[in-house]
Amino acid sequence: MSITQNPQFHLLSDHEAEIIQKIRLETDDLNLDNISRTRAYLNFYLEYPEMIWAFLASMVSRNGGYNMCDLEGDWFPKMLDPPIRQRLFLTYERANWLIFRDAFSQLLLYSYSTKKSTPMFHLLKFLDVSTFMEKEWQVFWERGDKKRLMTALIINEQNVIHNPVIRHPVYKKRVFNTLMFSFEDYLHFSTVLFPTCEGELYGASVNGFKSVSKRINLGKRLASILFDHRYYPLFLEFAVQTEHTASRHDYEQYFPFDKKRDTPFLRCTYPIIQHHFHLQGDWYKERKFHKKWFSQELNHKHPVHLTEWYKNKQKQLHAMISVKELFTSN
Repeated sequence: MSITQNPQFHLLSDHEAEIIQKIRLETDDLNLDNISRTRAYLNFYLEYPEMIWAFLASMVSRNGGYNMCDLEGDWFPKMLDPPIRQRLFLTYERANWLIFRDAFSQLLLYSYSTKKSTPMFHLLKFLDVSTFMEKEWQVFWERGDKKRLMTALIINEQNVIHNPVIRHPVYKKRVFNTLMFSFEDYLHFSTVLFPTCEGELYGASVNGFKSVSKRINLGKRLASILFDHRYYPLFLEFAVQTEHTASRHDYEQYFPFDKKRDTPFLRCTYPIIQHHFHLQGDWYKERKFHKKWFSQELNHKHPVHLTEWYKNKQKQLHAMISVKELFTSN
């Protein structure tokens, strides 16, 4: 549904309608691929450092790109057939695109609000944003609690993708209910990593990805690592100094030993995907809201320093693929 189809659109002033159109166009322009999204999140954070969610989104988006390029690297094609790899890529890409469409338009509306020195969050409904976020942006404007706003955005983004991606019949059948996905989920091969220019890796594993509550918990755990005063300057240095190509060599180049690049660059590998938006209902009105989603209690069950863990997991994955190749060839 376009904004002009919204029954309340005629109530907007010409200036408000123009702002909505500008936000739509700018968001669409930047929502081109994983590279443009990652860069846009980081640039917004650098301009508005109170928007800490934008830095988290940029670093998580980097990992989305790494996961995409892994599919066409030296190893995964030996284990997964082309149709499966294509479905996995489209799943990552769709989730990336939906979150950016929803969240970046919110960030831009905040930018307009700061320039006007007046909150304009009543316009969020014309950007297909949940009433949950309209309320939370108003709270942020009045109190300035950036951690609460970050948590609210984490909650919102995971609910935004829950029905159109995680529970979508096609993705559910062909991706999330497959043996391969369950295997990867169980073994923690899918991990969100925060690299440093010193060659160290920090992060947390994605386990139970189909659960919205577990994804929200993961987001909060990642935020606690990213903004830990011991590590934050290192992560920011990496983000600012390291161009995002979506090849894992972006961070493997900093290892204290020579590491061959075995994953490609995203823009040399994948075409631009033309997405279509299908209007969803407001998740906040249709799904039970859990107060625990706002809880500040976090439990890091595993170490957050993952340099050695990463190297061992890579060895495990390569060994598993080599064994499969051996049996297949015989």
